[in-house]
Amino acid sequence: MSEPLELNEQSVAAAVDSANAALAAATDTTSLKLAKSEHLGEHSAIAAFNAAIKGLPGSEKAAAGKLVGQAKARLTQAFEKRQAEVAVAEESQRLAAEFVDVTAVPFRWTAGARHPLTHLMDQIGDIFIGMGWEIAEGPELENEWFNFDSMNFDEDHPARAMQDTFFVEPVDAHLVLRTHTSPVQTRSMLERTPPIYVVAPGRTFRTDELDATHTPVFHQVEGLAVDRGLTMAHLRGTLEHFARLMFGEDAKIRLRPNYFPFTEPSAEMDVWQPNAKGGARWVEWGGCGMINRNVLLASGIDPDVYQGFAFGMGIERTLMFR
Repeated sequence: MSEPLELNEQSVAAAVDSANAALAAATDTTSLKLAKSEHLGEHSAIAAFNAAIKGLPGSEKAAAGKLVGQAKARLTQAFEKRQAEVAVAEESQRLAAEFVDVTAVPFRWTAGARHPLTHLMDQIGDIFIGMGWEIAEGPELENEWFNFDSMNFDEDHPARAMQDTFFVEPVDAHLVLRTHTSPVQTRSMLERTPPIYVVAPGRTFRTDELDATHTPVFHQVEGLAVDRGLTMAHLRGTLEHFARLMFGEDAKIRLRPNYFPFTEPSAEMDVWQPNAKGGARWVEWGGCGMINRNVLLASGIDPDVYQGFAFGMGIERTLMFR
């Protein structure tokens, strides 16, 4: 039985260097998958480091979590970059072996209009850029750790079931089509040092049957703020300002207590719709709350020093209100 790996900066750096060397040496899709399994899979050094965090004293967990989290994020990005390079190389080899008739008359596309969802996401981005926030993005094909574990989902949470989430084969690769844009929050915290203010619009996927009110592919926008001394008052003020810029100066919101695993306390957010079908009424808009301590710890941020709030809503739903 091999000796357990010692968790420190030197051992983590050595594991990262070894993984990078293996990725660089991979010249095709098959060897690249083997390298990823060896250095990012369940039996990799990174996985062993992650498991070792549980046995550390409480005072060391935040630093160790950030060290391992950043290493895993760097390797994930390195794999994605190498995967793109290998794909380009393989495609170039395939095209070089094919005959292309360059004398064919080209098909000319006519310009169309921008999609309403794209237009709304850009508008939301402009609002938050005007408030001094950043736009953050993340992959749609996401690691299960970023999608669930880092967001404080229990191992037996219903959202992890195959009837709710698209798992990519092979299942033991732990890859899913992201069910929300929340993984971008973890990636943003791992890549930045507080204060952090980011908004993340994007496409998400769930195994819903297509009907009048559900679709397996939809869009969300989430906001994340991490700083010293943040409270629910800052969250409410941000949402009220956002609502006024989105729906007009007369826009009103209200917060109702609720539960989400990644925030505590949590709330559902309603927006007042004076012209709603059936008469003026409050309509559910999204969810929000103060970031759970476990989410901050998973991202290497000390919750006793920094606090944060987060919120999210559906783009399609927001478009219906306008």
